[in-house]
Amino acid sequence: MNIAQYILNDVTPLSIDDVVKEAQLVFNKLTFSHIPITENGVYLGCMSETDSHCFDAEKPISECRYALEQFFVRAQTNWIDVLEAFAQNSSNIMPILNEKNDYIGYYELNDIISIFNKTPFLHELGSVLIVEKGIKDYSFSEISQIVESNNARLLGAFISKAERDVVQVTMKLSNAGLNEIVQSFRRYSYNIVSEFAEDSYMRSLKERSDYLDKYLNI
Repeated sequence: MNIAQYILNDVTPLSIDDVVKEAQLVFNKLTFSHIPITENGVYLGCMSETDSHCFDAEKPISECRYALEQFFVRAQTNWIDVLEAFAQNSSNIMPILNEKNDYIGYYELNDIISIFNKTPFLHELGSVLIVEKGIKDYSFSEISQIVESNNARLLGAFISKAERDVVQVTMKLSNAGLNEIVQSFRRYSYNIVSEFAEDSYMRSLKERSDYLDKYLNI
């Protein structure tokens, strides 16, 4: 997916020769968490809003150079990697550099999230199922086979948690035969992490049936 259309240039980066007060003024006007800092057009890093209020307003940014956070993405970076960069750096803007490390613009977090919102994983109607299994025992090919063998479609899946020797896989499924899919995953030794009304209903029926059998056998 080409995300070049989301590159913005409406806010000019500050120069390393500007004073901290210039950064403070930018943060007072905008909702940015960071502001890019350049030197002769070359990107040096970002000053955070928090740091800008910790320094003397009349102090040159050059004297605060050690506090700059040096995160960025390239123009050709995939949108998933861009989203990951946002998360890793707790930022709502992401500087974009070319191969010469020249600053060419920035992405806003909301724009990149809107791309994710348009993917079938979120946009299509369906159900979310979370399963877990040993890290050496699961496979996405097996997961796809289980889903598709029950006449359902896998709209998306990702590893949402990895802890010790167990991974959790979150998937979005079409709404066909959800209970049958859940039972199939159990037969393949997957633990079902998420709860479903249909699955809970079947379990409740079984518990009532077991109780009735026990009562009749008294």
